Amino acid sequence: MKMNIAAAATGCLLGTAAILSWADTAVDDTRVVVNIAGHDVPVQAGGLYERFRSNPPLSVIAAEAPDVDLSWFKGIKKEKVDIGFTSYSPNFYYKNRKITAVFTADLARLKELVPEDMRQQVQPLQVWPGRGAVALTAYAYDYCDNDSYNEISLAIVTNQPGASSFGPFTLLGQSLSKDFWGYVLKLPVNTELARVRGVVGYNLPKWLTAIDLKETASSISFEVRDSATGKLDFVFEGKKLGDLSHEADLVSNSFTNRDGAGKLTYGRAVSRLLSHASSTRAESVELQLGDGSFSRYIKSLKLGKMMKYEYVPAFQNALYAPQPLQALGVGK
Repeated sequence: MKMNIAAAATGCLLGTAAILSWADTAVDDTRVVVNIAGHDVPVQAGGLYERFRSNPPLSVIAAEAPDVDLSWFKGIKKEKVDIGFTSYSPNFYYKNRKITAVFTADLARLKELVPEDMRQQVQPLQVWPGRGAVALTAYAYDYCDNDSYNEISLAIVTNQPGASSFGPFTLLGQSLSKDFWGYVLKLPVNTELARVRGVVGYNLPKWLTAIDLKETASSISFEVRDSATGKLDFVFEGKKLGDLSHEADLVSNSFTNRDGAGKLTYGRAVSRLLSHASSTRAESVELQLGDGSFSRYIKSLKLGKMMKYEYVPAFQNALYAPQPLQALGVGK
């Protein structure tokens, strides 16, 4: 991993109103406003969300995106749910890309960031003395029930709630079972639709900012701006790895948090990886940190060794509505 702690880039000092425009929320003739849990949210006119509110028929998806394999989604039943507004679970993501880098981080700092009451059930995994692990993931959701948007996730790698934690052995067990658990620290997005749905419906730490995806023949990068200043905050770049596997692989990623009433909950997303490769080579990833709030937060984690990099140029996803932690038999 190459990490540049100098400023990632310079930019004009722009206000929050400009950030809203950069983040693709300006209302114009391609936008309409819908109400979600009391929030007026601009969405794509004629887009999937305006027409179907997270429940589009697969026949519509097949007609509009004939290149997308829908066989997996046909075996998943959606249910109407109340998550602060009426929606359907799971939410479908039909055509997406992502890169993930797992770094070691200061274990004491990670423990501080998990709420005290939650630490009774969930602890950051110790990968070796004094060091835990965090996963930084950049997503490009190119076609989904919520139209399209980009997202950056920073999460602590934890044990499953209530389960014993055996450090690196637990991490190995999660890797073998393809069932990962974490506590989400930060989750910026670049559309107001994704922000409101994520905060109100899924209890996630989302905010709105500009996230631009750029590609070359050899790499894919996400440029993230600071929401307060408009300056380029950091750049997360990953290599386009060769030797891609095209064998479909199912992976579960679950997270523990709390709902609006303060009760512990968990959420789950199941991904169908259609094209994927991984590497442990440090040069596979470059993280250029600047002086914005997100960069300063990442620096406070004292990142160290890059343990694993995943390049996933094609995957599908099903995001389930949050459930009380008691549903797992813990947190009573």
